[in-house]
Amino acid sequence: MNYKEGTKCVQAGYTPKTGEPRILPIIQSTTFKYDTSEAMGKLFDLEESGYFYTRLSNPTSDCVAKKICELEKGSAAMLLSSGQAANFFAVFNIASAGDHIVSSAAIYGGTYNLFSVTMKRMGIDFTFVSPDCSEEELENAVRPNTKAIFGETIANPALDVLDIEMYAKVAHKNGIPLIVDNTFATPVNCRPIEWGADIVTHSTTKYLDGHATSVGGAIVDSGKFNWLEHSDKFPGLTTPDESYHGIVYAEKFGIEGAYINKCVAQLMRDFGSIPSPFNSFLLNLGIESLHVRMPKHCSNAQKVAEFLNSHEKVAWVQYCGLEGDKYYELGKKYLPNGSCGVLSFGVKGGRKAAEEFMKHLKLCAIVTHVADARTSILHPASSTHRQMTDEELRAGGVAPDMMRLSVGIEDVEDIISDIENALNAI
Repeated sequence: MNYKEGTKCVQAGYTPKTGEPRILPIIQSTTFKYDTSEAMGKLFDLEESGYFYTRLSNPTSDCVAKKICELEKGSAAMLLSSGQAANFFAVFNIASAGDHIVSSAAIYGGTYNLFSVTMKRMGIDFTFVSPDCSEEELENAVRPNTKAIFGETIANPALDVLDIEMYAKVAHKNGIPLIVDNTFATPVNCRPIEWGADIVTHSTTKYLDGHATSVGGAIVDSGKFNWLEHSDKFPGLTTPDESYHGIVYAEKFGIEGAYINKCVAQLMRDFGSIPSPFNSFLLNLGIESLHVRMPKHCSNAQKVAEFLNSHEKVAWVQYCGLEGDKYYELGKKYLPNGSCGVLSFGVKGGRKAAEEFMKHLKLCAIVTHVADARTSILHPASSTHRQMTDEELRAGGVAPDMMRLSVGIEDVEDIISDIENALNAI
């Protein structure tokens, strides 16, 4: 049945048979037993589905991946050990030395460093464009060897809202997929595949988990990009894989399963960036309340943004739910039910005043994490984005004085009172 998102959050991914556990079990085993070598051989030949070693896949993790897949309305999905691993695998699955990727400049600092430094050392070149670039500017950034376009639904921490439809249009015009990191919006508030994205990634560490218990990541394939129509660009999917018995993934698994099966058979096999089954179990518990938590995060953040926007000591506020915000119209288009609980702002007096303000917070915790049940705050320029120059920060939409406030699901009056007391102290 085509259940609503709330029902999928609770029930998708795992359906027990008679006499089986009602709650998703933790299969905390590295190894799976078979009666014959022939039976196991069929798994190694990808002739049958099943489990033989948790480094490739695990029943607990696969059930949770299936739930996220259903929420995003994709065709196949996989879990990984972190959001960084998810974004690395998502790109590296279709790009190699000598290839090129176009990415929005307004992305998480760790992802920016992954692309601009680490993957560049691997021979993959990246061009970073303004998230607000025109269709023509985005088109001009694409080269003959470009293999994908990448962006974040809501940029972390810049909070730019990506024009997914326009980015998808340019990607498909050039015969390449659009990869969208949907961490902040979650599939409760936005499903990028419905707007043309081909591959969706998540840092499940954030809202999907929601309780700061487990680092993790996910990749979801839409199953809509036809790799065979662009076989010259994606030989890894359309020509024999000699490291796996000469399988041609796009022929063996079709466009609905080729991308994820290749990602597991090649990259997970070689890199082993797996989540533990217990972490997948905890992630599933978090997702069960996602549809309840996200509206609370959004309503609290809206009230906090309005409070900050009217305070005399606040220099600026960015939150797409505020009328007059740069991304208000895009927010209404892609995020009609709310964006997320994260907003950014600066206080009058710049960096020094920001540091003083944060010293006086009691309820709001200074942590590197973001997007869980507890309200937290961070100064990205001196933490998550400290490897970037001021010029790179501004290009990515991160002002040197920016504070990222992740509004939790506590009583909003207490959150506002804590912020007000800290503002009064500067």
